[in-house]
Amino acid sequence: MSRLLSKLSPLIHKRSVRSFSSSTTGPYLQLSLSAKPSSEGVVNIGEIVLYDPAKQELLNLTDKPIPEEIVTAKWIGASKGWAFFLDTQDRCVLITDSLNPWACKSNPKLLTLPPLNPLFSCQTDVIWNVAMSSCPDDDEDWVVGIKSLGDQVSFCRPRRDLRWTKFQTPSDHFPTSNLTYSKRDRKFYLPGPGGHHLLSYDLDFNKADQPEFHELQFRNFPESLKYDSELSELFPSSCRTERFVESPSGDERFLVKWYAKGCLASSSKITYETQRFMVFREEETTEERFMCYTDDIGDLCIFVSKSEAFCVPASSYPGLKPNSIYFVGFGLGIYDLTTRNVSIFRAPKGALNQIVSPYWFPPASS
Repeated sequence: MSRLLSKLSPLIHKRSVRSFSSSTTGPYLQLSLSAKPSSEGVVNIGEIVLYDPAKQELLNLTDKPIPEEIVTAKWIGASKGWAFFLDTQDRCVLITDSLNPWACKSNPKLLTLPPLNPLFSCQTDVIWNVAMSSCPDDDEDWVVGIKSLGDQVSFCRPRRDLRWTKFQTPSDHFPTSNLTYSKRDRKFYLPGPGGHHLLSYDLDFNKADQPEFHELQFRNFPESLKYDSELSELFPSSCRTERFVESPSGDERFLVKWYAKGCLASSSKITYETQRFMVFREEETTEERFMCYTDDIGDLCIFVSKSEAFCVPASSYPGLKPNSIYFVGFGLGIYDLTTRNVSIFRAPKGALNQIVSPYWFPPASS
């Protein structure tokens, strides 16, 4: 991710770093985190730099208390504005709201979840993504889900249980799938490669129960895009990932296919650049789910990264472009669904040279 900050926006000016003063933010991206021990030794005083895609500005948060436990922990994910870390000593999962611009300055929250027991081949050492049913503040019965690289999905109800309940996905079918939560269905979803299948896990997960398997049927697939949709299967230097995302109201759900093209860098390593997105709106009948191709999601913006995908209405955050996808992972930029153009963000010279984590955070408020 060290190169992503060389791709912020051509519209960003060199004087774009500013202190954070508003009581609310739109979606934002964490760019850097630095911390030094406080005199008390309980928290570290940190400085956080965020990127606001609506204003196309860098936000500088100074004198930010950072829990000492996360300074040496490994960042593994983000969900609903909370950051997830793995303690490398005891393998406990740490969740904190300290990276939220409006987290309590004097006492940031830090929650400790049970340790992740190592699996064969150390699968849990590679966390693919995390998801939560709700914020810890909102629900006493909140559930946390972790998708490991490979065939492992783990769930925990922190205020009820002191262990993780683990499930294995069908072999080789969901190795890099992204877990997401549907507030409407009260279920976690895991899309399969190509988006042709979904696995769902309800909140009353039980090791004896099997996840529900859903087969998806596609409609309205444009002929002009059929060939391009097969590129990632034809050429090993290209790749494709899928995201399942729900609108803020829960009235609409989308399957997003993200295509990236592999390019040989000067270091003889392959880097990936976003080439195209395809979006399918869900239409559910009593018999099955249909995913219908669309290039019009209206006022919505979809944010995709290694965190849970989410939507926001562009009109609520002036400066965001409607009917667009904001992405970080295979580059950093915006994809316009109407024109099918990719716009790459570019940073002012000397602003920063690395991104701490490839996670979009949803809007935050005090």
